[in-house]
Formats: sequence, structure tokens, C-alpha cells
Amino acid sequence: MASTSTPATTLLKREKVDHRVHEYSHDPKSGSYGSEAVDVLGERLGVAAAQLFKTLVISLSDGSLAVAVIPVPDTLSLKAAAGALGGGKAAMAERAAAERATGYVLGGISPLGQRRRLHTVVDASAQQWDRVLCSAGRRGLEIELSPADLIRLTDAVVASVVSGR
Repeated sequence: MASTSTPATTLLKREKVDHRVHEYSHDPKSGSYGSEAVDVLGERLGVAAAQLFKTLVISLSDGSLAVAVIPVPDTLSLKAAAGALGGGKAAMAERAAAERATGYVLGGISPLGQRRRLHTVVDASAQQWDRVLCSAGRRGLEIELSPADLIRLTDAVVASVVSGR
């Protein structure tokens, strides 16, 4: 396997944050990066699908990019995310813009250690868990940490931003 050192893991080490890195063999044929992580790590670690969070880059109506961190099984409410991040409307960001802004590739975008720190909202459901998992900055690499550390290190707003809640 490749090195587990990414800007996200480097940030966690530098900040002395208690975390664990979980690596698995990413299948390039996988249709959903988040679902693949749930399938592989959920059983291996005994964690619920709702404890694994995906990082979505959105474009706000003022032209800026932002990040929404939500449970893998859920769907982002763009309206709720835009509201939590200051109003206006939101749309999913173009792949190239998301990769350029974060320094990560799609399917491996971490909310931590981004090239350019983007305004972030973490779904409120994260706070129900002692530990959550999110991308470590590479496909097949996840970080396990406390939701409080995730929120603090991303300077995130916490709000309910999934559809149906």
C-alpha cells in the first residue's frame, strides 16, 4: 500500500490530535467512494454507515466554494447548506474547481488539510458519535477522529444539512 501521509494526516500529527488512519484497497471500478468505504470499513471496524462522512464541495451564489461534511448514506440539502454558510443558493461545485481548491482528487477530498481552507459546515448528526470517519485525502484512506476535533480543525459551522431532516 502507498504512504498514509497526506496533508490531512500531517495536520492531525502537527496539532497532536488523537486519530487513527484506516487504509483499504480502493477498487477503481467502484461507483461510489463513500459506499465503498462503508462496505469495507463498516464491517471491519464495527461502525455504522452514519459514522462515515463524505466531503462535498459546493459553489455558493457569491461564487465562493465551501465544504459540506455529511454522513455517507445521506443526501445534502443544498438549500440548508447555503443557509448554514450565510445564505444565498448553492450548487455542487465542478470537479476541476473542487480538486484545484482542495488539492485533493474527487473521492479523496478531505475536509482537513486543504490547499485553500474553505468555509465548512458539518452535519449536526456528527455530534451524536464519539468518533467519526472521513477521508484522509486519498481514495482508500480514512481518518477516525472525534467530531469535536473535526469541527475545531475545519472551523466548521454545525447544522442539519441533509435532506429529510
